[in-house]
Amino acid sequence: MTTMNAVVARGIGGPEVLQLQEVERPVPGLTEILVRVHAAGINPTDWKARASGGRVGPGDFPLILGYDVAGVVEAVGGGVTWLKVGDEVLGMPKFPVLPGGYAEYVVAQSRQFVRKPAVLSFEEAAGLPLAALTAWQGLVDTAGLSAGQRVLVHAAAGGVGHLAVQIAKSLGAYVIGTASAAKHSFVRSLGADEVIDYRSVDFVSVLRESPVDVVFDPIAGDTSLRSVQVLKDGGVLVSILNVEEDAAAEAKRRGIQADFTLVEPDRLALTAITDLVEAGRLRVEIDSVFPLAEAADAHRRGETNAASGKIVLRVA
Repeated sequence: MTTMNAVVARGIGGPEVLQLQEVERPVPGLTEILVRVHAAGINPTDWKARASGGRVGPGDFPLILGYDVAGVVEAVGGGVTWLKVGDEVLGMPKFPVLPGGYAEYVVAQSRQFVRKPAVLSFEEAAGLPLAALTAWQGLVDTAGLSAGQRVLVHAAAGGVGHLAVQIAKSLGAYVIGTASAAKHSFVRSLGADEVIDYRSVDFVSVLRESPVDVVFDPIAGDTSLRSVQVLKDGGVLVSILNVEEDAAAEAKRRGIQADFTLVEPDRLALTAITDLVEAGRLRVEIDSVFPLAEAADAHRRGETNAASGKIVLRVA
């Protein structure tokens, strides 16, 4: 048996349940590639699954977390013609099934990856797929955001939010972000036209008289209901979490589209995203990089909600 190192979640619990151990290395099947992982992105869905079971369910432990990977093709399975050994790739394969990114190797379908732009480090590339696809699918596919529209992006300095700001600007929108005062200069550097300090100012009072066309909301809860109040009639609320009943009811009353959007693998969208990167119109902000063996500390950092941009594991 050929083995590899991986960080395994032994069960539901705190970061301490994440343990480095030796496991069997996967083998690519038909249409699959084996990727030697150089870096793996950390996402809130990771620590939520670790803490509560999340979408994986409590019966699925022990498991290897991690959806975002960037690395080098080590081997190809039958039927794969567009990638070859040695190609540098990135992807968010299999979601919501776990590909097991916190490991030295990952196997998944070849067409759920794209080639890594040369301008990106492996750490930057690993921070891109899930967050950027979430923003792209929410703003482009769900909201149909277009040039000249006004969009409010909550948590604009976060892993998803900082990419949503840039994608919205690339579409020609007028972008308003919410962030703590310490992060305003960062959010403006991404292209935001306005930034609201959510800790000291009620964004509803700021925007009620100048409503927006689209709200991108990675927070949900009370934020969704308040966001409906700053949307134009017929506007769109895009939430990456479930929209609560009171917010959904108020949205329906005013003809507002209030959708929960769940990210999914999308090679065409990921190609469009990497095209923006190569054109210098989208950058990945890396908050911090941890060695694979320190995945527990990476989760602790994520759970502070203080990160600006992405948290990444260095694997190779």
